[in-house]
Formats: sequence, structure tokens, C-alpha cells
Amino acid sequence: MSEVTVKFNPEATSAEAQSGAKLIEVASCSGIDISNLCGGQGVCGKCRVRIDKGRVKFSNRVIGKLSQKELEQGYTLACQSELQDSDVEVWIPPESRSDSLVQISDYVIASSEYISEARTFGIQSDPPIRPLCQKFYLQLPPPTLTDSLSDLDRIYREIRRNHPEIPSAIQAHFSCLWGLGDLLRRNKWRITVTVHFQDNESPQICAIEGGNTTKRNFGVAIDVGTTTIVVQLVDLRTGAILGAQASSNSQARYGEDVISRMIYACTHGGLAPLNDAVLHTINALIDSLVRKNRIRQQDITALVAAGNTVMNHLLLGLEPCNIRVAPYIPTANRFPQFQAAEVGLKGHPKAVLHCMPCVSSYVGGDIAAGVLACGMHEKPEISALIDVGTNGEIVIGNNEWLVCCSSSAGPAFEGGGVKCGTRAIPGAIEKVNIERHRVTYETIGHQAPLGLCGSAIIDLISELLMDGIIDQSGKFSLLDHPRVRVIDDVPEFIVAHADETLLGEPIVITEDDVSNLIKSKGAVLAAVKLLLKTLDMGFADLEKIYVAGGFGAHLDIEKSILIGLLPDIPKERIQYVGNSSLAGARLALLSTSAFRKAESIASRMTYIELSVHPEFMNEFIASLFLPHTDMDLFPSAKAALERKRKVRPVCAFA
Repeated sequence: MSEVTVKFNPEATSAEAQSGAKLIEVASCSGIDISNLCGGQGVCGKCRVRIDKGRVKFSNRVIGKLSQKELEQGYTLACQSELQDSDVEVWIPPESRSDSLVQISDYVIASSEYISEARTFGIQSDPPIRPLCQKFYLQLPPPTLTDSLSDLDRIYREIRRNHPEIPSAIQAHFSCLWGLGDLLRRNKWRITVTVHFQDNESPQICAIEGGNTTKRNFGVAIDVGTTTIVVQLVDLRTGAILGAQASSNSQARYGEDVISRMIYACTHGGLAPLNDAVLHTINALIDSLVRKNRIRQQDITALVAAGNTVMNHLLLGLEPCNIRVAPYIPTANRFPQFQAAEVGLKGHPKAVLHCMPCVSSYVGGDIAAGVLACGMHEKPEISALIDVGTNGEIVIGNNEWLVCCSSSAGPAFEGGGVKCGTRAIPGAIEKVNIERHRVTYETIGHQAPLGLCGSAIIDLISELLMDGIIDQSGKFSLLDHPRVRVIDDVPEFIVAHADETLLGEPIVITEDDVSNLIKSKGAVLAAVKLLLKTLDMGFADLEKIYVAGGFGAHLDIEKSILIGLLPDIPKERIQYVGNSSLAGARLALLSTSAFRKAESIASRMTYIELSVHPEFMNEFIASLFLPHTDMDLFPSAKAALERKRKVRPVCAFA
């Protein structure tokens, strides 16, 4: 093997690598993230790059994913291209990059019940809160011959004197003793203790600092999503949200979903790269929030993370291998408290980290957090939480019972597996309307269009169906429409012409894209229907549906029903709640009562395993239609389609 130089443009970043190395691995080692939703299997086509100088060896899978014109222009797939004996210059187009800035949606407002505990801890916020970690300033009397308590007992005594509301069983973490004597005397017996209140009967002093630092007490809520990670900085004194940052999960280079990542972690790749990737993503977001708010990392005393069971394992460095095979057993569903530094997260060296409790292998802490946030667990009405992401998780129940399941929806709702799909970033088209051959759209940030995010894809399929451009099976039926063209035998609809877009190429949705989304929505709908059937219920029995996911503010409920993503019930019963996982993590961060409530929610849920359910495949196949093969399940959609066809017959486009 010989050593060659690889230059990545437009960054002009150069790296030395051995011949035989894959381009995508060299890019990753150089700090350049290229989209790689399939984990390097060459099936997603998202790692498209152009070789401007030198040559690489690529596999036959490249030919199947790129057009003849693209091949002639020097394009290849980074995951299927190996370096040869010559230096290489590679140009990475914007659409092949892992999106770094993601639209944040967090609309759930915390129920006041979880933050209504008495203001006994000196917190004067409105409404009052009792966070997992609180700071207390103490002025200790120096020891004398007649007052010879040890340094630690002196701290306990002063806490009991000044804060009788704190249980007398309070204990200090052993690490607080290191250097304690010198710390007290250097600061003239004036200190701040940080108390961790997960266990109200026996709280723990987790850190001791010199002087009065009570005004600097911050927490971090983390939504550890398979596709996107969101971090929120919270003032633990007031409950105020100081900022939020989101980024694509760097683990995406090892696979688009939890299954492909488990395969990577449990085979040749190993667990370490996946663990490093998620820690890198979270720490980068924390760094950004710390800089923007001009605080110190050491002022972060508590972190709460909400993620699915696999993501929790990868975050904590736990092997997920047994989750993937029957009987699908995780290492843990509830995770002991520990210091964030133990797993490599940034904050105070003794900041505590809590992971929201999981339910099963495929229903995780993000769903427990979502149920907590929307409050369905304490209401008598029967309601459902539908969290649509790479995995579609569904919970149905009320204040007496909760039943849940999980169904693999794939990345289509987050822009993955779609030719011009993108996540909710500036420039992403998020809303679409079609009137005959005229298309109008809205983009995030009112920028030139870059691609289609989840809400736009839902809009598009609904509009194409209503205009007769596609039929109820998702096939293009109006090939002579002025915005329909056929490329390599695949029909596609032009949403934005080349001269309108940021990249100078048309933004389209293809028949294959429509098929992918129908499969995704079919998996979610089949799970909802089967769960209701197990309970001897139907759509009409749902008095409320909470829809969570990264769609943004422009999720159209009517269009979601029309394509069969959501059950056909009166739309006033359906509420979009945004990032309920993040909202639940923030609630738990701000309230010990909320965290205990989340643990109760997780323990109450009954999990139904769909992968071995004998009826799931039949329900899934029946859902591969717009909206469903049984149109009587969707009376409003049926009526809308009939009205539209009477007003606008197909021949009107001729």
C-alpha cells in the first residue's frame, strides 16, 4: 500500500491516507461529515461526491445509484469508492453533507402540576420549580476547641440550620471530600453546595465550590434522536430556556436507523465509533450554547437525556447486541445515576446525568418523556401519542392504563430515502400547494429552496393525489402534466425548477419517493390500527391524538389524514405537540416530581411486540394505499377525493 493525499473541496482540507481506504472513512477522519444513511452499504445514494482529480476504484453499486450523465461528470459514492495510488481531489456538493443546523420544534407547554411544589427551597420563579440539582450558599462558623466538628459534619449542621426543609438524611458524594479542608479555609468558610434531589428522602451533595455561585446553576435537556440531536440550555433557578441547538446525529455515517447501527456496533465496526460520534455531537451543541450565553461549562450541574433504548445504550457505551435478536433484551431499561464526565459529556466535573427510563427494546425514554409532556397519563379520556420519526412509536391509554408499540417507519419523514429530501434546515421546503400546473411553496427561513423536508413531502403526496397526478397506489397517472417528466424510466414531479433553487438543480419528488413514504406511513398506520384492534377499539374511540415529530409548525393535519398517516377522526381532536421528547426531558430536569412520574409512566406501559405479531403484515399491506385499502376507515378522505374528482376531472390537465 502507498500513501496518497486526499483534498476535500470546497473546504480545501487535505488528509493523508493509505491506498485502499474508503473515501467516506477518510472524510470522517478529517472532520468532514458526508451523508451516509445506509451505513456504507451503497443503497441510499446520499454520499454522492465528484472526483475532480486522480482516480478511485468504485463498486458496481455506484452504477445503480447514479445516472450515466453523473458518471460521465465524475460522480461516485464515497462509501463505495476506494483510493488508488494517485492523489485525489474530491468536491462534496451541499446536498451530500450531513445537515448541521436543524429547525427546532418544541411546542409542548409543561403542565403546572409537575412544577407546583412549594417554594420552600428559596426559588421564587413563577411557576415554582424544584430542579434535580439546586445550589445553596453556606457561611460556616470556623472550628474552635469547643466546636470541633469535622469539616463535613460542619456542612451538614449548617444545612440543617438554614434549610430545615432538606431531609436530615442528606449525604455527600465521596469525591466531595477530596481537597475539602483546603477549599473551606481558602474561601474563609464561605461555600456553595450543589444538592442532587433525585431521592427526596436522601438527597446527595454532589459538588462543593468556594464562594457564592448560586446564581450560576444551569441544566441541559437532550433529545438523543436517531436522526437529529437537540440540546436545550435551562436556567435551573428560574426554569427559563436560555437557548437550543440542534444537529444531525453524527452516528448517521454508520447507518440511518438503529438496526444498521446495532449491526455496525456488534460486528467489525465496534461500539466505540458510535459512542464517540454521539458524544461529539452533544458536546459540540453544549459548547455552542455555552459560548452564546457566556457561561462556563462548570456551571452546568445536571443533564437529562431522552432517547430510544438503542440510542441510550450507544450514548452510555453499553453493548446493544441483544436488543436486535429474539427475545430482544436490553442491558437496562432504567439507568443508575452517574456523573456526566464518566461517559464523556461536558459540564461541571461532578454534574449528574440522568437518562429517561425506557419501556422495552424498541420503546425508549423519548416516549416516556413524550407521555409525560403531553399529560395523557393523567387524563381519563382515551388518547394516543404518535411519535413519527425513523421509528414510529405509538402509545394509547389514559390515567388508568397505557399500551405501546414500535414500528420501523424509516427516514422518509425526516427527508431520508427521498431523492431531494432534506431535514428541516434553512432553505428546506416545508409547505407545498398545487393548483393545476402552478406550484407554490414556503421554505424555512424564506431562503432559496434546497430540498423537501417531512411536512412538504406529506403536502406533496396529498396534493398530487387530489390533483389526480398520482393514483391511490402512488403511481403517476398523469404523465402529460407540464411538471411531470420521466428520468431513467421513473416519473417525477418538478416542485421547483432549476433557476429557483439554491443548487441550480430542480427539486423533484419521484414515484420511488412516493412509494417510500407510503411504506413509512403504512408502518405507522398499521401499528396504530393493530394496537387499537388488540384493545378491541377503533379510530372513533380515540378522544385525542398527540402527534410528535420533527415536522415543524407546518404539519397539515388534514393532508396527513388524507394520505393515511393519521387516523380519520375530527381534526380538532388531533394536536401537534412538536418535540415532546425534549419537552419531557426539560420537565424532568426542572422537577424531581416529574422525573419520578416518568419512571412511573415507563413501569405502567404494556409493550406489544409487532415484529412477531401474526396480523401485522396483513395490516401493513392493507395500509399501502392512499389513504387505505378500506376507504370506509377514512370517510372524510373518501368524501374529499370524490368532491375533487367531480370539480376537476383528470382530463382538465390535457
